[in-house]
Amino acid sequence: MSAANIDQPVLKLSAASLGYGDFTVLAGIDIEVYRGQVVAMMGGSGSGKTTLLRAATGQIRAQAGQVSAFGQDLAHLNEHALRAVRKRMGVLFQQGALFTDLNVFENVAFPLREHTEVSEQQIFQRVLDKLDAVGLRAAAHLSIAEISGGMARRVALARAIVLEPELILYDEPFAGLDPISMGITAQLIRHLTDQLNCASVLITHDVQESFAIADHVCLVGQGKLIAQGTPTQLSASADPFVDQFLHGRPDGPIAFHYPETPAFKAWQTAKKSA
Repeated sequence: MSAANIDQPVLKLSAASLGYGDFTVLAGIDIEVYRGQVVAMMGGSGSGKTTLLRAATGQIRAQAGQVSAFGQDLAHLNEHALRAVRKRMGVLFQQGALFTDLNVFENVAFPLREHTEVSEQQIFQRVLDKLDAVGLRAAAHLSIAEISGGMARRVALARAIVLEPELILYDEPFAGLDPISMGITAQLIRHLTDQLNCASVLITHDVQESFAIADHVCLVGQGKLIAQGTPTQLSASADPFVDQFLHGRPDGPIAFHYPETPAFKAWQTAKKSA
């Protein structure tokens, strides 16, 4: 990598508006992610976190502004170029998305067989190395049915890093894990980011584990980027939305009751007069 590229963001959103069709989920998003960083994209359910992930992988295009990965505007890439960009990314899906008919070893080996032409001996060594990195080298022979949910998440993590990507995207990496597995997964994300010198983006609503490992936090809600900064900066924020989200307060900018809309009132009137 040339010196000119070292300081270039791995992922950059510039005044990006994201959504589906005519519906905008998030507007005016400015975010930069660099090598060696763990960045947590946080927000409540329905806040647009998954939409951010889809934009980062080129599954959806920005309605306005720009989404760039490795210096390339994803909206201007053809299918071949987009596939090449995606090969530089790793994605850990929320449910792991492991192949139940393959054992642990073959699940991790799958990307190597699909996207490289390395020898079987190289595959054997690289897969065992990555399983060792997540503490599961001796589980290589087990079927997916024989491992726990927390172990399955670590197998999925090994598969996500086996091609040594420059950007890893984690979709709710702590969901459904017990406290010990959550702590293990968080520390693995931090360790692997440092070891691979990659950029890691967590799509999450878990405050405690994310704040323990993140360099930068972005908080989305109400259709926009509400705040961003270090965990320390956000913890000290006086913004009522940030305070409510970080401390799980029931009262605040996020109302408990869904707001009444003209459509609801029209429906209610029609039901009463029926």
